[in-house]
Amino acid sequence: MKPRTRARSLALQALYELDLTAHPQGIVFEARAADYGLEAELEDFARRVVLGVLPIRKELDAYIAQHAPEWPIDQISVIDRNLIRMATWEFAVSGETPVKVAINEAVELAKRYGSDSSPRFVNGVLGSLAERSDEIKQALGQVNQN
Repeated sequence: MKPRTRARSLALQALYELDLTAHPQGIVFEARAADYGLEAELEDFARRVVLGVLPIRKELDAYIAQHAPEWPIDQISVIDRNLIRMATWEFAVSGETPVKVAINEAVELAKRYGSDSSPRFVNGVLGSLAERSDEIKQALGQVNQN
């Protein structure tokens, strides 16, 4: 696995645990990071993803729900939901990752951690969300600053 992909995997695992438990976010991230032993720069990237996604999960979920109307947000697998949140944050909110890279990385992680249908689902929803990236950036960039 490429180094940046490993960092995203760390972020995914932390967000997954945080979705399913009431564990403190700092403890969750540090415990997962200890398992990975990433270079400081990559660990920092994973931390930025987690801390970027966490405060705007509800807003991200509202966008996801619009582009997956046949799936209520609570029926989307925790893996798929967090992969879509992460990629959307990367290309639409932080802007540090090109859209195609964020989508490709999310699809690769969906192949590794999701169900058989995850890669196609994640790719489809992210493709739709990418078309609205400017709108999402404007809306969620403001939420992220508050």
